[in-house]
This record gives sequence, structure tokens and C-alpha cells, in this order.
Amino acid sequence: MSTNIWIWIAAILTLAVYSFLYKDNIFYKTAEYLVVGVSVGYSVAITWHNVIISKMVVPVVDYHLYYMIIPAIIGCLMFTRFFKKVSWLSKIPISFIIGWGAGVAIPLGFQMYILEHVKNTILIPWYDGNIGSLVNALIIFIGVVATLTYFYFSAKHKGVVGKIANLGIWYIM
Repeated sequence: MSTNIWIWIAAILTLAVYSFLYKDNIFYKTAEYLVVGVSVGYSVAITWHNVIISKMVVPVVDYHLYYMIIPAIIGCLMFTRFFKKVSWLSKIPISFIIGWGAGVAIPLGFQMYILEHVKNTILIPWYDGNIGSLVNALIIFIGVVATLTYFYFSAKHKGVVGKIANLGIWYIM
């Protein structure tokens, strides 16, 4: 048998969690609340030391980077949601978060999904110097442009655009 108290605590909590298999009881609830409480406490402590102290307090106090106070104030505006009269202020940090997310995701998505496909359409990886490969690549390029023109609904499909769109239909078929 182990003399380490943490081994015993882990074993007792494991049995308490397994007791839920029988039915919902006080032992399971105690273990559940303990896990949630310890997890939240640990997360708060890690966030406090690794984010607030190292990324906000140290730059301001040690390096006199006073502009680092601005993001802290914007972050504190999230807590205004708890007060009815000034709850509208919580929209400011939320807008920064959404703007940052869009600013990161949109260019990345454009590069991953659109530019890569365009690059692979234009490049001829199998081009070995003969004219047949070049003709094949030209046919694929014309097909891609015609198909995209067919799905471009901002312009009326009349005249040259209409003829290219009709060619796109033939490529799709």
C-alpha cells in the first residue's frame, strides 16, 4: 500500500466518479465539483502569472511601455456587461476580437483555398516540353475561366460574357 496521500486522494476520487455508474449520488457530485473548482483555480493562476503579470505588468513596470495599458483597459471593458447602465461598453472588446479573428482568418482562408487552386491551375507540373502537354494545360485553363464566368452572376450573360458562360456550361457537362 502506498503512503503517498495524493495516490489515496486520486483513488478515492476515481471511485467517487465511478459511483455515478450506479446512480447520481453525493460522492459523484463532490468529485465533480472538486474537479471543476480545481480546474478553474488552476486556469486562473496560470493565466494570472503567464498572461497578466508577464505580458502586461512586467512591460509596464520594468520597461516603461505604458501603451500596454490600453489593451488591459479594453479587456477590462468586458466586465461592464455585469452593469446595466454601461453594458454597451462590452461591445468594444468584442468588436476587437471579431475584427482580429476576421483579419487573421480571411487572408489565411483566401491563401489556402483560392490562391492555391489558382496556382495549381496555372502551373503545369506535367509539362515535359512537348506541344501536347501545353495544349492540355491551355484547355484546362480555358475551361476553368469559362466555368468561373458561368458562375459569375454580377454581369449579365450577354455578348462575350454570355458566349464564355455557355462554353463553361459545356465544360461542366
